[in-house]
Amino acid sequence: MQEEIFEIDVNNLDEKYEFGKIGKQASGAVMYRCGKAVLIGAIAINEKLMDEDFLPLTVQYSEKAYANAKIPGGFIKRETKPADFETLTSRIVDRSIRPLFPKGFNYEIVLTIMVVSSDEDVDMQVAALHTANATLFTSDIPVQSSIASVRIGKIDGRIILNPTNSQLKDSTLDLLVVGKGKDVMMIEMRSIPSMKSEVENFGVLDPTSGAIPLTIEHQESNEVSQEEMIDIIEYASRAIDIATNRFEDEFKKVAKTPLELPLAQDIFDEELYQKVGSDFNDDIKKAVSSMAKSERSNELKKVVLKVIEKYSTDDIVIDKEVAQRVVEKHKREIVRAMILDDNIRADGRGLDDVRDISIEMNILPSVHGSCLFTRGQTQTLVTATLGDAKAAQSYDLITDKNTQYEKLMVHYNFPGFSVGEAKYQGPPGRRELGHGNLAKRALESSFDMRYDGSVRLVSEVLESNGSSSMATVCGGSLAMAAAEVESVNLVAGVAMGVIVEGDRYAVLTDIMGLEDHDGDMDFKICGTDEGITALQLDIKLGGIKLEILRDVLSKTTVARRHILSKMVEAQSSMQRSQALPSTEFFHIDPNKIVDIIGKAGATIRDIIEKFEVNIDIKRDVGGVKVSGDCPTKVANAKAHIEKIASTPTKKQQIYEINKEYKGKIKKIVDFGMFIEMPDGFDALLHISKVAKNRVNNLDERYSVGDDITVVVLEQKGKKVELATLEYVN
Repeated sequence: MQEEIFEIDVNNLDEKYEFGKIGKQASGAVMYRCGKAVLIGAIAINEKLMDEDFLPLTVQYSEKAYANAKIPGGFIKRETKPADFETLTSRIVDRSIRPLFPKGFNYEIVLTIMVVSSDEDVDMQVAALHTANATLFTSDIPVQSSIASVRIGKIDGRIILNPTNSQLKDSTLDLLVVGKGKDVMMIEMRSIPSMKSEVENFGVLDPTSGAIPLTIEHQESNEVSQEEMIDIIEYASRAIDIATNRFEDEFKKVAKTPLELPLAQDIFDEELYQKVGSDFNDDIKKAVSSMAKSERSNELKKVVLKVIEKYSTDDIVIDKEVAQRVVEKHKREIVRAMILDDNIRADGRGLDDVRDISIEMNILPSVHGSCLFTRGQTQTLVTATLGDAKAAQSYDLITDKNTQYEKLMVHYNFPGFSVGEAKYQGPPGRRELGHGNLAKRALESSFDMRYDGSVRLVSEVLESNGSSSMATVCGGSLAMAAAEVESVNLVAGVAMGVIVEGDRYAVLTDIMGLEDHDGDMDFKICGTDEGITALQLDIKLGGIKLEILRDVLSKTTVARRHILSKMVEAQSSMQRSQALPSTEFFHIDPNKIVDIIGKAGATIRDIIEKFEVNIDIKRDVGGVKVSGDCPTKVANAKAHIEKIASTPTKKQQIYEINKEYKGKIKKIVDFGMFIEMPDGFDALLHISKVAKNRVNNLDERYSVGDDITVVVLEQKGKKVELATLEYVN
């Protein structure tokens, strides 16, 4: 392929795609440029059909340290384990392009995206998605559809299409939408909190002065209503349609001839299917009922064994895989027919019903805050641990040379026993990172922006039958409340599903594992009573229509408010955790901070040791935070600090030269003694000024606490030079 360059200016993005320049041995490759950002995309395929019945697609997004003129930190000076942002971006790209492949395309594919030059104002996730799209569309892999992505921001109530990173810092909305034509395929959204100032008039001093204006600042979560969300997604869909058409028109000029790769044959026995439907329909329905209670029910496996036993003969043995496919298809049809035809789900619920909810607060006596949240057969134990500002998680972004700090951390763990599997629990994978990140995005808009410490939430999934990430959101919000962390509002989450057959569809509230597996969409939506704070959409169709999304969001509001009512009820009856530290926040004169700290930190260390507390100080505003296990000691430490702060500032005395003064020995060191002078300040009496003859050991002559008469030889500012009478005379 000859080198070809396409410059595409669409949706406020000025992008350049260079083909035929790099990666010529790959199935497809592109060099993408936007601003100073340069990304390399390359894709390779193993043309051997895999035995597994799924698409073995791997997406690797990596950011090179040199792209931001950095050498990797740490002992090993090379890129090693991917950072969370890299893993989450790989996951976003995977979720966006996977629906483009036809069923049965079971070929191993590896898509690599490398950031080799960064730009602080370029959205790297949009850049990665467009790099992936150009790489795949122009490769010899037989995918003939193009995707496009847009990020939507909202600044001062105005919608911004593809804002820069600088603009996004001022936005109250972060919405990433990926689509194909007019169809939406993937959504990631979060609301961004902001501080709002309002001026109120209070009181009247006298008839001539009028009311006193007072500025009040408060945090707003900036939730998005369902109506506004649909309007914004519709706007994004139109922009995506324009972009995908432009991409296809340009990229088809350099697209390689597609490989002729046969799809995996669907091993299916129609005759056996008819027999099983006649003879085992009741058994499969019973298995479906069991699967509604557990993601790892064995009832369907028992039906498969019965099918093999019934229809196998001495001459013909029914293949287990064939039997599994037949039974699985019947199961899927039964589940979907119950929903579409009878408006009944496998567990007996109506389409809009939320499973029974049970909440227990502060059940762990040695933990700052805890919540056991159970919804149906899904259960999470979420804990909240409080730390100071130094305990925040530090991380680096390729678009920023400064280290960032994460005050709210959410970690999600999914052990095998939660679904009845005998499985070793290793380090978190992409799924765990993705679910934890979704919960964090849902909660952080209500998390106090001015919180001066750090909070770590850990969600241990103890039982799972769908929506464990949404249980993490609910349990996380309550765990913070249990740890007495200030929040604007409680946040709840619910997973919605959709079943589509032709022109018919059904929306399911609070889906379980069976419905997630056999459904066509998984829509996780989180929010407060006021609106949506985060959402995530994954679909198994080629796209989904906006009218379906509108229906989903409408039903979500009812479910979310029901869940929130249960959470409020639990919060109102919770007991304070025994492990929760006592904390006092107060302010002193910023000029007095130096007195609280003392010389070389001596005063503050003495307070910490004496009262057994932790102290955090904000020098610029005079803010003081004292925390400890004992409320009495915390209160005494606060009183002690306030006493120091209220003591009038000492002024250094101006001494007469060669005049005698009474002092007290505060400290004896090898090179002299520190003498407390009449004004309370210390001055140094050097060992050479103690006597005319050499003195080797001051401890033989003096003791700490002794009174001593000294002569002031010189004073320069705060420095006072002393001598003894013996030396002077």
